Amino acid sequence: MRGNRNRRGSRRVRAALSAAVVVCAVTTVLPAAASAESRAAASDGGSGVERVSVATDGAQGDGASAGATITPDGRRIAFASLATNFTTANPVTWQRVYVRDRRTSQTTLMSTNTPPIERPVISGDGQYVALWGELFRDTKTFLAQVAAASSIGISCPGLSCRQPSLSSDARYIAQSTTFNRPPSRQLIEVRDWRAGTTQTVAEFDHTLPSRPSISGDGRFVAYEDGRTEDVFVWDRTDDTSAGPIEGPDKAATLVQISKDGRKVVFLSGSDTYVHDERSGTNQLVPNVKGLAIDPTGRYLLYAPHDTSGPSLVLRDLETGTDETVSSQPATAGTDSVSSDGRDVVFHSAADDLVPGDTNNKSDVFVRRFY
Repeated sequence: MRGNRNRRGSRRVRAALSAAVVVCAVTTVLPAAASAESRAAASDGGSGVERVSVATDGAQGDGASAGATITPDGRRIAFASLATNFTTANPVTWQRVYVRDRRTSQTTLMSTNTPPIERPVISGDGQYVALWGELFRDTKTFLAQVAAASSIGISCPGLSCRQPSLSSDARYIAQSTTFNRPPSRQLIEVRDWRAGTTQTVAEFDHTLPSRPSISGDGRFVAYEDGRTEDVFVWDRTDDTSAGPIEGPDKAATLVQISKDGRKVVFLSGSDTYVHDERSGTNQLVPNVKGLAIDPTGRYLLYAPHDTSGPSLVLRDLETGTDETVSSQPATAGTDSVSSDGRDVVFHSAADDLVPGDTNNKSDVFVRRFY
């Protein structure tokens, strides 16, 4: 692997860890979920939940919708759908990508005939949407401009680009690139598509998951070495990577980096950890699966392993207070929480989250906490 050199004063590269450094890499356990009053969140059937996978006229979809991401201000949500009645465009049999503007109630089809392999990603300013789709035998990153609903392909040095992550203005795209057919190696890169330049973050002689996740300003990229099960953070200012952030002898899987670049969420065993880049400490959130963190790094969305309670919960990492996002079966992914934990976007096949849900399909919803 390339680039995992210590930054000055770093204590995180595994080979250099000493007993004294291990002591400094403190892991703190958050207080038990507090029973403090909710921030006036509505119940699952109340006014705090809105279905966003609808046409501009409010019609519910005739196909399943899922895989949503939200802008930090909560205004725009990108999602994938099999619905054919959201726009007047010719109906197709594959998933297409839409953006719902909650302020104008407009649902816009992103102009690409490529079905997304994974969930689309919306930029922080809500102006661009990236998706990873097939192109003949390979895959490519496509970037669509919301206002014009037009798209371009983002080049990569290998045969296939995958797993895009966007900076807030979408200028920087972190993605993994695979080589050879069948693929046998990969690199993680940051593409400045406006300047037409690329920086290599890391290189691997395997194609196991790397999951790049970029900060809002494009400076930091968190990524995973799927073979060693380690998580690292790359800094564009000095072109070096530090890690593994989970410490020695622990397997880790990356979730995402917060848009302010300060917090990195990763999984290890049955637990979730939130790494603070400034202090080097890890907060433990036990027995849950972390799904996303808000742009400020304060609010963690997670799924409890205990299936007898809520399916999605939002935790205030400063107070330890939990808020129920959904008591019905529901799923969410990265970039699904707006700033300060005000909005959480998710998808569910439940038909009692909002009135008038009769399509018997998976829909995308957003819960607002006041």
